[in-house]
Amino acid sequence: MRAVRIERFGDPSGMVVTSIPEPVAGRGQVVIATEAIGVAGVDAVIRRGTLAGYGFSEGLIPGSEVAGRVTDVGEGIDPTWVGRRVWAFTGHGGGYAERAVARIEDVAALPDGLSSIDAVALGSAAPVAHFALTHAHFAAGESVLVRGAAGSIGVAAVELAARGGAGAVAVTTASPERGKRLVEFGATHLLDRAGDPHDGAAAAAPESYDVIIDIVGGAAMPAFLDRLAPNGRLVLVGVVAGAPPADFGSRFLAPGAFQQSRSFATFSLDTVAPPAKDAIRAEQFAAAVRGELHAVVHDVLPLDGAADAHRRMDAGEVFGRIVLTP
Repeated sequence: MRAVRIERFGDPSGMVVTSIPEPVAGRGQVVIATEAIGVAGVDAVIRRGTLAGYGFSEGLIPGSEVAGRVTDVGEGIDPTWVGRRVWAFTGHGGGYAERAVARIEDVAALPDGLSSIDAVALGSAAPVAHFALTHAHFAAGESVLVRGAAGSIGVAAVELAARGGAGAVAVTTASPERGKRLVEFGATHLLDRAGDPHDGAAAAAPESYDVIIDIVGGAAMPAFLDRLAPNGRLVLVGVVAGAPPADFGSRFLAPGAFQQSRSFATFSLDTVAPPAKDAIRAEQFAAAVRGELHAVVHDVLPLDGAADAHRRMDAGEVFGRIVLTP
């Protein structure tokens, strides 16, 4: 079968389409004929080699999120799964392929009315946004800043914060045009990557925020700690710009900052119990069918367009998520 392999860490030219054996379902696993493959920010971080120290190596088939139909089941799995439409998390690899393997606990049946393409735009991103806001103890009336809001996690965080009654939802984006697209999802204040108002922004942004959801990380992240209100919470859910400086915590001890009782946390879905993840994901899929939550798909490309998808992500052109189809 056809798959995309990272032959060399670095720029997208290191990704190639290759032929590999079809996967076989092991105990507790299913094989899925992929109809849609999500291209996530973490895929680009892995491709660059940023996470090589975490066990990722060249030769990896990237991709963690697919949707399609189950074609085979392993030992211990109800055979009635065969033929069902599903979304699945494949771990941190194996998704960019015509067939993928997933553990049954990482598989969710798709409701009628939700396409495979929309499923991979929501299946990981929307639960991350939901639980990140929960991790931040977000409450109605509070001000929220979503840093790096134009990706799939960011769009979901904006929409969920607005639906949750946020007093203000500010966003950072690479351009005013991208920010304006987020207004329809609930954004109230449009900022540039540095956190300053975009030219022509209609309303003055809050000086500080109760909650910051940060998908970017990188060298600029510490400056956003200074934008937290007293008792404010910043939750880091991604590092698309790389890891923050090792000494960023010193910001909390700067003169006057200690007395603000600000806090920082990381968040990963790995820390959420499977039943809770499953329940929220099913609820969000149903909300998408009802039109209450929106899958934002920037483009749909063939499998051999994976390198082009990554080039667009690296250039900051993507709004929402690019989806690959075999």
